Amino acid sequence: MITFNYETDFKLSNENIIENWIDTVVENNEFTIGEINYIFCDDEYLHKLNVEFLQHDTLTDVISFDNTLGNLISGDIYISVERVEDNAKDFNVSFNEELQRVMIHGVLHYIGYKDKSTEDIKAMRKAENEALLLINN
Repeated sequence: MITFNYETDFKLSNENIIENWIDTVVENNEFTIGEINYIFCDDEYLHKLNVEFLQHDTLTDVISFDNTLGNLISGDIYISVERVEDNAKDFNVSFNEELQRVMIHGVLHYIGYKDKSTEDIKAMRKAENEALLLINN
C-alpha cells in the first residue's frame, strides 16, 4: 500500500497514476510493496530530519527510511517540494520529471540501489531513467 501525506500546500494531482507506476517498477524488480509512505514537506521540515537522524546539516531533496524485509518493500520517503522545484530549474527539467525521479529514487534504494560510489550512481541513474520511461509512455 502506498500513501501520500502532505506537510505543505503541495498536492499530487495524479496519485493513482503514480501509485500504479511505482507498483510496476517494484514488480519489474521482483519485489512487492508492503507499506510505502510519501511525506511531502518543505526545506525546513526535511532539514530538521536530516540533522536529527543523519547528522547532516544540509538541505536535501529526499530522505528515505527503509523498513524493507526481504522482498517486501516498506518505508517512509520524505520529499522537500522546495528542493525539487529548485533542482528542476538547476537541471533544466520539468518539476514533474524531477519529482518523479526523486520519488522513484527512494524506492530504488529499498530495492538495493546505492548512490555513494561513481559506479553506484551510474546504476541508480540508469534505473531511474528506465523507471521514468514507464510513466512517461
